[in-house]
Amino acid sequence: GDSVITVQLTEEDKVEDDVVFYLVFTGSTVQHCTSTRKINPGSLETISPGHDCCETVKVALCASREGHPVLVVAEESFQFVQDEAYDAAQFLATCAGNQQALNFTRFLDRSRPPAADVDFLDEKVALAFRHLKLPAEWNVLGADQSLSENIPRETLMHFAVRLGLLRLTWFLLQQPGGRGALSIHNNEGATPVSLALERGYQKLHQLLTEEEAREPDSWSTLSHTVHSGDYSVKHHRGLDVYMLTAET
Repeated sequence: GDSVITVQLTEEDKVEDDVVFYLVFTGSTVQHCTSTRKINPGSLETISPGHDCCETVKVALCASREGHPVLVVAEESFQFVQDEAYDAAQFLATCAGNQQALNFTRFLDRSRPPAADVDFLDEKVALAFRHLKLPAEWNVLGADQSLSENIPRETLMHFAVRLGLLRLTWFLLQQPGGRGALSIHNNEGATPVSLALERGYQKLHQLLTEEEAREPDSWSTLSHTVHSGDYSVKHHRGLDVYMLTAET
């Protein structure tokens, strides 16, 4: 999700300014309707929705005009694929609380990818995490809630902070167990907060210690989502397009 989609109109579809175009994505369990913005008489632009699973969906381009019925202008198929970021998010979600898996992730720290790669990884994995269907009981600290804060262990928060993943850290902070993870020491005696300080991640340290810390600047800050039951409406401020998602 959250990629820019461009729609090229044919000559006969280039109509008056009072016609509004929408894209409707119909999946097996979820339907998305996105508004579009006109770039020029022959091109529209919108944002692809974040979908709940990897599948091929039907996309209909619809035209609406006041006082007239909605017309389906064209239909096409659109494929949501499982990429590396989705795999990584799924792996991290399932290894919350799994010490063997979390210790395994520490080898990434030794390779220290370049800053640009870390930034790309951070954005993509955080975005994939937001679109994962996490179980209602999911917790940053794992399933075993009987463990006390005094037991040294690795957490997902240690992982995100160690690599300097600002947006993923923000996401985890909003989840159950996110704040609790900040005071947990690992086997070296480091908390996520002390790790951020030790590594000189100033923005990250600020994010973890300030009560009113704001969401990091990213693609996601360009959009705002409102949920209501089985529906959600997202406004992408960058393109000024809206997306309605409904469970079917």
